Amino acid sequence: MSKKEEKESGIVHPIIVPTSYNVGTINFYLLEVAGSLSLIDAGVNTDECWNKLNETLHKAGISISDIDRILLTHHHPDHTGVVNRLLDTSAIPVYAHKEAIPRLKKDENYLRRRINFFSQLYEEMGCGQAGKDEVEKLRAWPPSHDYLPIHSAIEPLNEGDSIAGLQVMETPGHSPDHLVFYNEKTKELFSGDVLIQNISSNAMVEPDRQNRRLLTLVQYIRSLKRCLQWDIDIMYTGHREAITDHHALIAERLSKIERKAQKIITSLRQGTKTANELAIHFYQHKYQSEFPLVISEIIGYLDYLEAGSRVYKEQKNGIWRYYSV
Repeated sequence: MSKKEEKESGIVHPIIVPTSYNVGTINFYLLEVAGSLSLIDAGVNTDECWNKLNETLHKAGISISDIDRILLTHHHPDHTGVVNRLLDTSAIPVYAHKEAIPRLKKDENYLRRRINFFSQLYEEMGCGQAGKDEVEKLRAWPPSHDYLPIHSAIEPLNEGDSIAGLQVMETPGHSPDHLVFYNEKTKELFSGDVLIQNISSNAMVEPDRQNRRLLTLVQYIRSLKRCLQWDIDIMYTGHREAITDHHALIAERLSKIERKAQKIITSLRQGTKTANELAIHFYQHKYQSEFPLVISEIIGYLDYLEAGSRVYKEQKNGIWRYYSV
């Protein structure tokens, strides 16, 4: 490929920042296409990410003022961290899914609805004091440096949009606002957290705009199956190494999900249980330290199994109890 063809189809400058956490690395990307420069995701709000971004820009012979747009795969703070630092330096348009906007702007009505949602959810799932403690954390939530609202207006992106030579596709599950960006010419997918090497992408339980619980694991499975339909040579992921055989990895993930679902069914066959009892059973050592993650995972699996008519639930004294079909 000539340099001219390379520039027209796209040059990717990965920004890879190691961490001591389970995710391994924080990854975000500069993409040059036909004289246009996009930043896809924005790491975490640390000096390490900021310095690595500037180092990558310098090596490529470009500067912050050359960035034409910021494209966000989803609203999580490990993908949006240095956005405000960039906006303080240059007026760069920010694009994200429409469902990301109230989350990124920290809209008060959204935050209030979210607290009410989790308060009711944890009560109905039998979470007791652990659920009450988590709701109090949400109520006391302070705007830390990782969670400050995005300073600028945010332009909405939707399924089927095209921007900077990239096709926009919705892949909800890990978050309700998750997008991926596909370069059809190069068969490259900027995939955020829809799929990660060696670790699962949690399908976090969240409310929709009417405060109804989204079936996030059902959504996530659907998104994985969508990815199987696309002609992809490489997936540039939000963490760890890029993926060059997404079919095999997705097949592995889907198999793992089904094995976990069967374990939950086996546990229910031994007696009716609440979501909280299942969370304690499967995650005894993580239950206290990672309560919102483990209860979210269990609820997601129960919703998935119920949607497939493999479990059913009955409410007793305001608490849902689950039964194997």
